[in-house]
Amino acid sequence: MLFNSYEFIFLFLPVALLGYWSAARWLGAGAGMWWLVLASLFFYSWWNPVYLPLLLASIAINYALGRRLSRSGRGNRAILALGIAANLGTLFYFKYTNFALGVIDAAAGTALNPPPIVLPLAISFFTFQQIAYLVDSHRGLTREYAFSRYALFVTFFPQLIAGPIVHHGEMLPQFARRSRPSPRTINLLVGLSIFTVGLFKKIVFADGVAIHADAIFGAAARGETLDFFLSWTGALCYTMQLYFDFSGYSDMAVGLARMFGIRLPINFNSPYQARSVIDFWRRWHMTLSRFLRDYLYIALGGNRRGEARRYANLFLTMLLGGIWHGAGWTFVLWGAWHGLMLIANHAWATLRCRIGWRGEARLWQGCAWALTFAGVVAGWVLFRADSIHTARGMLASMVGLNGASLPLHWRGLLQPVVPALEAAGVVFENSAMMLTYTPLLWVGLLGVISVFAPNVYRIAARCRPVLRDGAPPQARLAWRPTWAWTVAVAGLAALALLNLSNISQFLYFQF
Repeated sequence: MLFNSYEFIFLFLPVALLGYWSAARWLGAGAGMWWLVLASLFFYSWWNPVYLPLLLASIAINYALGRRLSRSGRGNRAILALGIAANLGTLFYFKYTNFALGVIDAAAGTALNPPPIVLPLAISFFTFQQIAYLVDSHRGLTREYAFSRYALFVTFFPQLIAGPIVHHGEMLPQFARRSRPSPRTINLLVGLSIFTVGLFKKIVFADGVAIHADAIFGAAARGETLDFFLSWTGALCYTMQLYFDFSGYSDMAVGLARMFGIRLPINFNSPYQARSVIDFWRRWHMTLSRFLRDYLYIALGGNRRGEARRYANLFLTMLLGGIWHGAGWTFVLWGAWHGLMLIANHAWATLRCRIGWRGEARLWQGCAWALTFAGVVAGWVLFRADSIHTARGMLASMVGLNGASLPLHWRGLLQPVVPALEAAGVVFENSAMMLTYTPLLWVGLLGVISVFAPNVYRIAARCRPVLRDGAPPQARLAWRPTWAWTVAVAGLAALALLNLSNISQFLYFQF
């Protein structure tokens, strides 16, 4: 079931809310908890009930192992190793078996005929959450929790499918301290407003620009040669599609949780405003970055064993982060690309510190932003391309190896700069696939919003929509429960629902 569907908005969500608050009021917090667990399991099984037993088994086994580890503490490494191996083994089977067998076939010239394996929804997310729980149980950082609370920690439907990857220390205390919770108007209003903003981002912005991204990447996949401008337009269209798709889901998850009186951690904080790759990963998929840092990078040694080991750990962490996103060489290369950019960024930061240069001039900050953004866009080409061949063709066009052309009828519009363009090698012609105004308008509009506009968490900062955000409130656009904001949110909802004819999956559902 998708957040951006009629059955979710008009049927599942109202029933889930009314059932939760009614059960909590009349039967107690425990009954409300179980209602949410059952509702979340129904939400998950709507996609494919065949994999519901897998989720239930994962919850039961990890809960039992976590209880055992929390009692035995650091002395029982064997149980921890068993739990991690079981989780990663399950993830590997469903997500990477076909890829691994394909690699073996290519290397050994065999034909292993990999079986048709369907990837269970959300397996990457609930696997990482439970691995973190087991590690912290081994470290003595957890305590005994009721099974209903643990089950809700894993299955809570607002974040189950595509994150954030929540930490037990954030969620379980919120569930544990709730004695006969009752609905609060402010929670419903804040949650509904944030959910509506996310719905609008997904349906109007992400799905609107996706048409152009799909067309250009589809042409590249068919082997068509793209020129400089068309390839960059396709890359930027996908850059904006992914931003507003993932940002929209993150907003909807936060808004849904808040309707139930729960705060989720922030997972998306205007990443295209970053002026370094380090800062980008502090803003994009923040809970995944936190998991990779706390449970992989630090476990590998972090920065405690010299610069060379630090850079190796950074590269390996990002490489595995790329593989987490998908079983394919393009994801491997995407992770490696970000690993190399992080190494370069950290090396440059170390050099700046040694020479005492702060680099605060506006021109320098603008150049730093442009370089970061260009590197991120190049990475998204690898992320989106269906093969290395497609990615290579797109990137070759983006660096000008396939020339640059503009529609012939633009020549009059660009007359003042035509000599400069032609001197740079730009050709004005009519071709089968020409650049049009529409994708450029999409890129311009969404680019301005993503780079300059405050995000919804800053706008609603006075209501503390997420856990430990710390973002300063937006004074002029601060959200308040007023009629003006009600009309504005209702307008966004109307525009979103009017465009809800073609329901599309969220991009991160694939991971």
